[in-house]
Amino acid sequence: MDAPVDPVLRDTRLMHRLVSCSIAVIAACAALMWSPVAAADPESGIIDVRPLGGRQLEVVVYSAAMDRPITLWMSHPGAGAPALYLLNGVDGGENGGPWPHRTDVAEFFADQPVNVIVPMSGRASYYTDWIADDPVLGRNKWTTFLTRELPPLLDARFGMTGRNGVAGLSMSATSALNLAIAAPDLYQAVGAYSGCARTSDSVGRLLVRSELAVFGGNAANMWGAPDNPAWTDNDPVLHAEQLRGKALYVSAGNGLPGPHDTFGAQGIGGNPGALLDRVLVGGVMETVVGSCTRPLTDRLAALGIPATVDMRPAGTHAWPYWQDDLHRSWSIFAPALGV
Repeated sequence: MDAPVDPVLRDTRLMHRLVSCSIAVIAACAALMWSPVAAADPESGIIDVRPLGGRQLEVVVYSAAMDRPITLWMSHPGAGAPALYLLNGVDGGENGGPWPHRTDVAEFFADQPVNVIVPMSGRASYYTDWIADDPVLGRNKWTTFLTRELPPLLDARFGMTGRNGVAGLSMSATSALNLAIAAPDLYQAVGAYSGCARTSDSVGRLLVRSELAVFGGNAANMWGAPDNPAWTDNDPVLHAEQLRGKALYVSAGNGLPGPHDTFGAQGIGGNPGALLDRVLVGGVMETVVGSCTRPLTDRLAALGIPATVDMRPAGTHAWPYWQDDLHRSWSIFAPALGV
């Protein structure tokens, strides 16, 4: 049988334990109060603005959603002007093919009261929010960036009016439509130049997967397996009703050689190899694009949604035609943007 414990000794031991616990609690509280708090994720913001001459600027914006800086080309007329966002083709403008290098966009808008903004990246991204990071293309959260992060920053920094248009070509023609559907209150004008608007049928999915695969990207990381609802969620034909009330311009050629597909034309320079490539490769691509643009224009017509539709009688998948589209569509966009 254990020997009885002296009451005084027992009370002394209890008091020691209480004091020890109190010290431990105080020390823990002090550690919480005085230890550095983990830094919050940095917020999106404008990192740098660099003049390029005239009204042209290079603007670098940190995207918290993608955790990287995004460089923009911008034509800024001064405060009190709306914005027109122009999206590049499948290379995102990263391989020498952005709007400012391939068209007369700087000269055309030099005297127009509108901010023109071109993201100089986004290859094979469809300028959408991907459901998973891609091993090759990284993290793509372009819908978040273009609809939630970027516009408020530019509006505040450059005194924009809050009225916006968005236009894209080829891959990004689909993106422009989807952005307007995702953020219906943000855009008043939308342009889709030579893009395949139908993405959720078998042909559309094949085209999307093929475009991404050229750059090593996996479409399953963008919109998932073929039965994933993201494919139908990002099909502008299925959601065309949400384009109602916007100034719409939709265009495509039929793949036959057109006025820009000649020796000496822009991008050809008398090179027979380049001309052959444009007529054969660009011709086939525009033939496909023309066929999958029809479902969108037919759907808009069936819904009674006004749109300016330019189905060219000839023309390949090439920048000179998209420059023409930009010129023609500006007269449609300007009134909607308050210009």
